[in-house]
Amino acid sequence: MYDTTIATKLIDQLKKFLGRISPHFHKPVARFIGDMMYGIMKEKDVKLSSIVRALKEETTPKKVEDRLSRMLSAKGLESGLHGVIAAEGARRVHRDTLIILDPSDVQKPYAKKMEYLAKVWDGSKGDVGDNLGFWGCMAVACESGGRRPVPLHFRLWSADSPGFVSENDEVEGVVKAISRHTKKRGIYVYDRGGDNIEFYRFLLSEGLDFIVRLKERHVRSWKRTVMCGELAWQCRMLYREVVKFDHHGEEKRVTIEFGVVPVRLPDIPDRLLHMVVVRGFGKKPMMLLTTLAQNTSREALWQVVEGYITRWRVEDTIRHVKQSYKLEDIRLFRYGKLKAMAAVVLATIHFSMAWIGNSQKHEVIARSIARMSFRIHDVPDFHFYAIADGASDVLKGHGGRWRGFDPAEAEREADAPLFEFFGLNTG
Repeated sequence: MYDTTIATKLIDQLKKFLGRISPHFHKPVARFIGDMMYGIMKEKDVKLSSIVRALKEETTPKKVEDRLSRMLSAKGLESGLHGVIAAEGARRVHRDTLIILDPSDVQKPYAKKMEYLAKVWDGSKGDVGDNLGFWGCMAVACESGGRRPVPLHFRLWSADSPGFVSENDEVEGVVKAISRHTKKRGIYVYDRGGDNIEFYRFLLSEGLDFIVRLKERHVRSWKRTVMCGELAWQCRMLYREVVKFDHHGEEKRVTIEFGVVPVRLPDIPDRLLHMVVVRGFGKKPMMLLTTLAQNTSREALWQVVEGYITRWRVEDTIRHVKQSYKLEDIRLFRYGKLKAMAAVVLATIHFSMAWIGNSQKHEVIARSIARMSFRIHDVPDFHFYAIADGASDVLKGHGGRWRGFDPAEAEREADAPLFEFFGLNTG
């Protein structure tokens, strides 16, 4: 009975979430999004065959799978979901909220027939290798020092697809899609992949704050041009801090020192930036180029250091998506459908991580769902593994059949008079 109650509440919240996004889509597309999100959550799988199994429709599985596959080609599905999720997430983005950009990839070494398979990153080589798949980028919002990210955007692309320009162009597209809804609020945080002069030009022209980890490059400082690594060793360390890390379940402590030096990029000489230097994470100093750190106070510098450390702490988000929903098992031959599926996954993780898992309003439901996972498995290290596992267990234990999402019913509830909303009888 307890499981059924939790399942009913979870399904009710899913329908409320769908009611928020459904006005942006035609009714058949809104119903389809509901079917997909329910199936992905229940089976923790993006394969259409698994989603069909979750739906338990009375018609033949082949017809259901054909319908789902056909709807993935619906006009405006990908862009519509990107827009509505960015708008939902933007509500939680304030001036100092971090917007963390995390490039990723989906490797498909055996999927020879998928459209526009391209070479992707090979971790063992530290470069693009012979592995085939698709590139991607996820953006999440997170408060500095926090570990509860809010998904804002997730897209996949192929370097061999028509119209592809560059990875930089794709990431700029992610930033533009978000900044339209955040009204340029937030601080964009990017790893060394963002150390690109064109990317800096773009961020500065858009008036966006950023923290980007530098590789080796020339910078201008005190009327001389010098390699940033050399300048980092000359930087005076102003402060010291002990940083705690959770490393495979064990708490690790690292003592770091940090300071700052004003710099200009030779290709953008009219803009003064700052390079925050951190020592203690390795043999070489870590260098963070930023529009922040306008003074040398501990608070100003720590905002940059903690902002970048937070990026490390939320990398679990990408693992959550890949592992919890088996993203690399995706089996769609058409490139457009693949990109649309990535947008559906974005909506699903936003629901589980932000609507349920990162909301005070739904905290009781989130704890109940997580406990269902804890009773069966060991306590997961990452909070959202528990949400994904628990939601799947709850929906599978429910025993009922998904009745679908009715956009017309959601519209009636949204338009209901206030007295009806509170259950008052007007007769």
